[in-house]
Amino acid sequence: MEDIIKSVVHEIRVAEAASNEKTGNIIVSTGRGGTGKSTFVALAAKYLCPPLLLLDIDPDQNLADMVGINLDELKIKTEVGREVQIKTVSDLRSDIEEEEILVELGGGTVFTKVPLLMKWYSQYTSEKFDLISLGPRWTKGDYRSANFLFEFVIPSMGKDYANVVVDSPAGLEHLNRKVISKIDDLFIILDPSLKSLKHVKRVKKIIENVDIIYNNLYLVGNHEFDEEAVQHFESTGEAYLGTMSYDANVKHYNMSGKSLLDLPDSSPACLSMKRILIKAGYLGSN
Repeated sequence: MEDIIKSVVHEIRVAEAASNEKTGNIIVSTGRGGTGKSTFVALAAKYLCPPLLLLDIDPDQNLADMVGINLDELKIKTEVGREVQIKTVSDLRSDIEEEEILVELGGGTVFTKVPLLMKWYSQYTSEKFDLISLGPRWTKGDYRSANFLFEFVIPSMGKDYANVVVDSPAGLEHLNRKVISKIDDLFIILDPSLKSLKHVKRVKKIIENVDIIYNNLYLVGNHEFDEEAVQHFESTGEAYLGTMSYDANVKHYNMSGKSLLDLPDSSPACLSMKRILIKAGYLGSN
């Protein structure tokens, strides 16, 4: 099965290279565990220009909760009118291994079927954004096939969106595996620690060694930052865009299952996110 998925990924990349259609801006949020990567993506989604695609490649799939979606209970309708439980990419990968879901689509190559299955079964759609989640792997095995499936999304669907925002898992493994090979803006979300300083250097070394292409690398401090921490990270020579302000409502919304997109524009978290996106060139200064 993995060989089939690799083959389809290769065909999609060849088709992408031959096409003049550019995908939307590829924005990746990365960093150590607990720094606020998912919070950053959810708040950014409130202000980034639509059409907007959110990709959650963290198996813990926190992003859906932060934008008010309960993936465990969500049902969607396919193009043929079937109501089904939405699938994570890992769920879909398991179905493809059993091949029954491919038979359902009738004729055609795997190359044409798999992106269609992704759109039908794994994509949550709303007026503001679409969302696809990698999800946890419930059985023995690794994530290689699921990661290969996830690679379909940007080349096959990215051209339909102005911005594609990726919420990464903690650590560096997703960079080692080069799940996203071309990035417009890479945001490293930080806590005020020596570990975060070292993490920035490790991220840069990995993306250089595995040949990930990116235009800009930005540092963003989480709500724990004080002036001393700001000065330390500004002195690294990297582009430090600012700090996500502490906002008690972020915790309240998370605990109650409310979407962070519903935070008032006047809230500290939203005001700080707008300042960060202005510095990154995504919003006007007015």
